[in-house]
Amino acid sequence: MKRTVALGILLLATLLVLGGCNTVRGMGQDIEQGGEAIQRSAD
Repeated sequence: MKRTVALGILLLATLLVLGGCNTVRGMGQDIEQGGEAIQRSAD
């Protein structure tokens, strides 16, 4: 029983870390880099 609860808490913590703001931040950085590439090619 204790092992199942501990495993559930660990899984929940892992999902929160992986699905948190890192994903949004990474997507923003990708979009920014794409915009910079377009600006460089326009010059």
